[in-house]
Amino acid sequence: MSGAWDRLTWVRATDDPDPEAECIEIAEGEGDLVHLRQSDDPENVVTTTQAKWHAFVLGVRNNEFDHFVEEPPRADP
Repeated sequence: MSGAWDRLTWVRATDDPDPEAECIEIAEGEGDLVHLRQSDDPENVVTTTQAKWHAFVLGVRNNEFDHFVEEPPRADP
């Protein structure tokens, strides 16, 4: 399937100026498909629909996933 992935236009989701920096890449596929991959593992592609992708992006914008990156409260010794 790598030939099919190579024909897609992948957008790097990073602000790192280093073109070799690891990041998530996103590409629109046929119909309503959206593909995601890690730049250091380009053959491992996850596919979803545009509706699900848009719902995810809206969730990120609305801080619905912040609990995944927040540090847990420190316990007092």
